[in-house]
Amino acid sequence: MTELALSFASRGGVRPIARLVLPALALIVLFGNMSSGFALVTGAMVGLTLGNPWPGLSRALAHRALTWSVVGLGAGMNLGVVARVGLHGIGYTAIGIASALVMGTLIGRRLRVAPDTSLLITVGTAICGGSAIAAVAPAIGAKEHEVSISLVTVFLLNAIALFVFPVIGHYFHLGQNAFGLWCALAIHDTSSVVAAAAQYGPRALEVATAAKLARALWIVPVTFGIAIYRRRQRGADVPRGAGPRRPWFIAGFLGVAAIVTFVPALRDAGRLASGGAHRLLAVTLFLMGLGLSRPALRALGVRPLLQAIGLWLALGGMTFLAIVVGWI
Repeated sequence: MTELALSFASRGGVRPIARLVLPALALIVLFGNMSSGFALVTGAMVGLTLGNPWPGLSRALAHRALTWSVVGLGAGMNLGVVARVGLHGIGYTAIGIASALVMGTLIGRRLRVAPDTSLLITVGTAICGGSAIAAVAPAIGAKEHEVSISLVTVFLLNAIALFVFPVIGHYFHLGQNAFGLWCALAIHDTSSVVAAAAQYGPRALEVATAAKLARALWIVPVTFGIAIYRRRQRGADVPRGAGPRRPWFIAGFLGVAAIVTFVPALRDAGRLASGGAHRLLAVTLFLMGLGLSRPALRALGVRPLLQAIGLWLALGGMTFLAIVVGWI
């Protein structure tokens, strides 16, 4: 059966199927209720089996959709709530993000992970998973397969956290406040933080959501800082117009969040816009998944996953210890 499939593919029989399947799946992702993680996995499976008949077009669409989806996500932010929580924990949040960036860089170098892939995994772990990766990727000019690999590792660890964190919390008799804070500091994506905390209790959910949203705002200064650093680092080595882009879409993200926050009449529209941005982000991840190929996977190997696991365990363990002993 495998030989038959390979023979069919070698004769070009897969490409016409892909031309039919890809648009249909993209519409299902956009208008359905498919999660971002599942959309990414679906795109990767299609890319690895049927291939991508429009690599240039999908890459261009993914880049544009990525920037606009990041801007739209700002419509779901309430800067007032986030600022109150953020100011309360600004010290340990800054220390936690800085520690994660340093540890991720060192682990990535030790494992000899490609610099951009290592940076995306590190930022995704340090701040808020897929959203942080989505923001930083265009700012540093990351390649499509590097973004896909980073997102796959983050979503995999998110899925594990949904099951493991509540078990650990109950085993060590963590209170709801402590568990909610631990979720916000140690689980990548906001959606996974919410899902894990909701299993633990209403107070855990409230604390986790507010703390995670406050942490997510660090996307703005971190992305600008990384973009500026990479631009100076590569400035002498790349031609004008090439290399990392200035992340102006982050200013759009913050501007939309400010408008929705300070004009209450627009909050309902903001929730709709944020929902639409999540659907657009899911389509973006589907398109990025299409960029995965067997040669790219073989070239990357298992090292990015080892980096992600090592950094996640270190960050989760450190924050758990800090919460248990009362440092946070």
